[in-house]
Amino acid sequence: MELNILYFTAASIAFIHTLIGPDHYLPFIMISRARSWSYQKTIFVTFLCGIGHVLGSVVLGFVGIIFGVAVGMLDKIETFRGDFASWLLIGFGVAYAAWGLRIGLRAKTHVHEHEHEDETHLHSHHHLGSHTHIHGNVKSITPWTLFIIFVLGPCEPLIPVLMYPASQGDWWTLAGVTLVFGTITITTMTIIVMISYKGLVNLRLGFLEKYAHALAGLIIAMSGIAIKLFGI
Repeated sequence: MELNILYFTAASIAFIHTLIGPDHYLPFIMISRARSWSYQKTIFVTFLCGIGHVLGSVVLGFVGIIFGVAVGMLDKIETFRGDFASWLLIGFGVAYAAWGLRIGLRAKTHVHEHEHEDETHLHSHHHLGSHTHIHGNVKSITPWTLFIIFVLGPCEPLIPVLMYPASQGDWWTLAGVTLVFGTITITTMTIIVMISYKGLVNLRLGFLEKYAHALAGLIIAMSGIAIKLFGI
């Protein structure tokens, strides 16, 4: 009975922590929409970042347990990691928004008059030129940037959950709690992104479409600010 309660607690905390934390899914939703990622790529990047997110705290927790680091010290380390990761998220969002604004402004359509032998017609084009796509045609480092941010970002609620079975010397339960917490966290992230992708893929932004990157960066930065302000 006690074991079931511990597993249920780990699962509940993981689900709520992920659900109320916009940083767990908004970056993937917005970047996917802006960069026109495929469904498979969006889910893969989300899943990969989820694994990195959980493993970062798991490794820290196990190192702390092995070397007998106090819970208070681990909490301080996780708090520092949380602050650092949120600033990284804000910085990434602002930088991406600035780049997206530049792309959007350069993509402004212009109309020019072209004269031929027997007729004159109007030709419109983007400032980026006919061979440059608004979303970019070079290999993006964005997924790896997100992965690094998520590896550095902590799962603060995981540490206290790990401490109870660790204090009892119950390594099997410790492994089980870790597996439950990690599985629920990654699954919740992935499901939210899956549902959101289906809703956003056909969303048309009209004249704001060329500013999709800027909007994505702005929302990502706002999610980082929300973490700083509300500690979620």
